[in-house]
Amino acid sequence: MPNIESGLKEMMEIEGAVGAAVVDYSSGMALGTLASTNTLDLTVAAAGNTEVVRAKMRTMDQLGLNDAIEDILITLSGQYHVIRPLTSRKGQGLFLYLALDRGRGNLALARHRLKSIEETLEV
Repeated sequence: MPNIESGLKEMMEIEGAVGAAVVDYSSGMALGTLASTNTLDLTVAAAGNTEVVRAKMRTMDQLGLNDAIEDILITLSGQYHVIRPLTSRKGQGLFLYLALDRGRGNLALARHRLKSIEETLEV
């Protein structure tokens, strides 16, 4: 079972990955981060994407949607940002965050890998 640190390393092994974080969305704090560049401030990304997750959950609640978020995709001109809330009981309140270079990454493969990392992650 990978812990947060090894989970982050697995996320960074995804083709095109430029940054990865495990984030607590009740506080907006990153429990761990890893990046291949220092141009991406993962602390700021963790806090900002916490707002995205909270807003989506609020909206789903207001709409009465009895469903779970698999992932949230933000498409930028040069990157994909994938947010994947953890669904395990122990992972409740956390999400995986992956920034992917659009030119080097494969979005479908990255989503598939994040799902498998989430399923085995020990938090």
